[in-house]
Amino acid sequence: MRSPSRGKAPTEPAAETPNDRGESLSDRKLEMAARAAWLYHAKGRRQDQIAAELNVSRQIVQRLVALAASENLIRFQLIHPMSECIELAERVRETFDLVYCEVAPASKRGDGDIETVATAAALYLENLLLQKAPTTVALGNGQAMRETANRIPMMNRPQHKCISLMGNLTRYGWASHYDVVMRLAERIGGQCYPVPMPVVTNTIEERQFIQNQLAYRSFLSLIEEATVLMMGMGYIDWQAPLHLDGHITDLELGEAMQAGAVGELLGHSFTAQGKLIDGGYHDRLTSYLLPSPAKRTTMIVQTGSIRVVGIRAALRGRLANSLITDEQTARLLLELQDK
Repeated sequence: MRSPSRGKAPTEPAAETPNDRGESLSDRKLEMAARAAWLYHAKGRRQDQIAAELNVSRQIVQRLVALAASENLIRFQLIHPMSECIELAERVRETFDLVYCEVAPASKRGDGDIETVATAAALYLENLLLQKAPTTVALGNGQAMRETANRIPMMNRPQHKCISLMGNLTRYGWASHYDVVMRLAERIGGQCYPVPMPVVTNTIEERQFIQNQLAYRSFLSLIEEATVLMMGMGYIDWQAPLHLDGHITDLELGEAMQAGAVGELLGHSFTAQGKLIDGGYHDRLTSYLLPSPAKRTTMIVQTGSIRVVGIRAALRGRLANSLITDEQTARLLLELQDK
């Protein structure tokens, strides 16, 4: 049994009022009740373990389990539409020894459901950001993170800090379409710390010069105080987002593929074994370098069959220890791991 994750203060569920996603918070409370009851009755978790896993207080867990019973969510099995996703999440969590895992229900046919996964990630972040105690969150860029930030409700939390984990420019000065921290900081009224530099520089000397600046050292110290590191994950092929967005060239992408890259986190590509690749454009990458194993809650938010190999590699290599995905991706991930 894993020890409860640290660094997240228990928080109360939000008040039961409709939010701007059209989802009533009473439904969310029932979902939390179903999840707490399943962990308690089916998995034999203690209430303090459930509290740490759901990021709520022990007293809230007691009320949630009681609510599940009063609403007839529990008989001899869990009677709730989320039960299958909850069980999938637990299987993924145990298989990869994760700190946290959530599997969102797929709301549409086809491969990948970024909207649903981003909504689940936004609810996770919202639970952190509703706290009054100052909180620091560090985020990557990309579509998954942009969609997540867009789903955070407006609030007034000037005490919180939003830190970027990577630059927002190409080496030619083009601005990224997916700069996330400014968007999130605007929605919560928080402090914003972007990284206004190229993701990949032209030369190693240029990268060294940038990283020797006081602003960059301050950026690293801010990340060290972050409660959670949350990021999407890119795949590696000729349609790779890192390439399409202009951060790396055809030659640089080809070198990464030749080295066995199956995915990338914050621009750092890695092999099927989860080992970070050296050389090539990586020597000129300015993004935060993820430690392995991850030292705190380091979360991938992603979906889609094309990314399953990369997600498994990142989890196997302990580059990340938490995951939010959808049920189709979770099933494919487990099937791949069983082969």
